[in-house]
Amino acid sequence: MSYDIQLFSIKTKEREQKLKDESFFENEKNIEPFTKQQHDELKERLLNYDYALETENENGSAYKHLYYAIEALLTERGLYFTTSFDEECIFEAGMAASEFTDDGDFAKYDPQNDGWEEI
Repeated sequence: MSYDIQLFSIKTKEREQKLKDESFFENEKNIEPFTKQQHDELKERLLNYDYALETENENGSAYKHLYYAIEALLTERGLYFTTSFDEECIFEAGMAASEFTDDGDFAKYDPQNDGWEEI
């Protein structure tokens, strides 16, 4: 089992809260794509947070944290952090995702912790 934390465009959060559809995330069209600038910013921030690029293909860019057992997948519509249930790794992945929301363009979604992070 893994612990998952996700980062989406703020527009995705607004749409999900408006629709209140339990299967919202199952339809890719509901998830707002990142702009090129947002995508590039997330790539840069991952590198600055000690994530190393592992692979890149049409499905996205896969990263591994240099010090913690955390993986991140950056796609055109979301940034997905995955880790084990190790408290330190969950904390680090959660903090990174929270800090990435600092400019207001992104929203953190933690399905194991009641969904959207409210600041």
